[in-house]
Amino acid sequence: MGTALASGGLTLASGYHGPPALTLTRAFTEWTFDPWMAALVVILGGGYLAGVRGRQDWPLARRIWFLGLGLGFLVIATMSWVGAYQPVLMYARAVQTVLLVLLVPLFLALGRPISLAIAVFPGAGRRIQAVIRSRLARLLTFPAITTFALVAVPFVMYFTSWYTAVFHSAAVRELTYLALMAPGFVFFWTLLRVDPVPKKYSYAVSMWITGAEVIGDAFLGIAVIANQNLIGAAYYHALARPWGPTLATDEVIAGGVLWVLGDLVGLPFLAAQLIQMMREDESDAARIDADLDAKEAQLKEAQLRTAIALKEPGDADERQDPKPWWEDDPRFTSRFKAN
Repeated sequence: MGTALASGGLTLASGYHGPPALTLTRAFTEWTFDPWMAALVVILGGGYLAGVRGRQDWPLARRIWFLGLGLGFLVIATMSWVGAYQPVLMYARAVQTVLLVLLVPLFLALGRPISLAIAVFPGAGRRIQAVIRSRLARLLTFPAITTFALVAVPFVMYFTSWYTAVFHSAAVRELTYLALMAPGFVFFWTLLRVDPVPKKYSYAVSMWITGAEVIGDAFLGIAVIANQNLIGAAYYHALARPWGPTLATDEVIAGGVLWVLGDLVGLPFLAAQLIQMMREDESDAARIDADLDAKEAQLKEAQLRTAIALKEPGDADERQDPKPWWEDDPRFTSRFKAN
């Protein structure tokens, strides 16, 4: 199956080769080691720590997002009981899918790795920013495209031979992990806007996109539950797991996990987008009020200066009271002199 179980596999006369029955205790003790994912965690974690070393301006919260939660959930998804049991339990595979598609990318994006890379490597940072501002980047990160990729990748995986290919090839498994995380990272990166992005879309647009993603997660889960043909039937029948739920029940549980757990992640993010939109509206209103106040103050100052200038003494003629216009008209001047 491409994974080495910490407690060793269970071999029965029926031909089953895999971990023993999943219990609450084994959920904490059953671990598997994935060298490629472990290497990725070390590279990303080590690079991030080296980048923030000595930087007092880098908040602790960002380090927790990236190192503690982002990489932590990556370890849980690939090497905890989730990684150990995903070859034999479809609902464990579903839990892994939600973690890799939603939770890991979300917390990695919150850690602002792109901003950190730009700050640590100014030369490379300028090239990174040029790529981010490119027309191709704006096209690939268009909200409809990122949302479609986020929903389509796991959907294609579950309803094609890709699903079982993961069990037979370590290379396919590792590439699948990356293929699940990449769309999620791009999705959250462009919507969170905590790092430089190709184009800043309003939070109202982000809410609609997040709502579409939540619906997409629900659609995938419902499609798995309603599926009349067992996903990976040949593989699971050959596996002959002697414990746990039946194959049909396992598939229904997996669909429920994709639906409910996906929404548990998506709905709070949708609420966060709503809060951000309200804050953005308040910020825009405050900025507009400040601009109007500044313009009003400038107008009052200009009026005051004009009034002061008009009150200043000038020539004698200017200080005289203005005469009626007809006294200076040649046609009437003689009449006034005669009088």
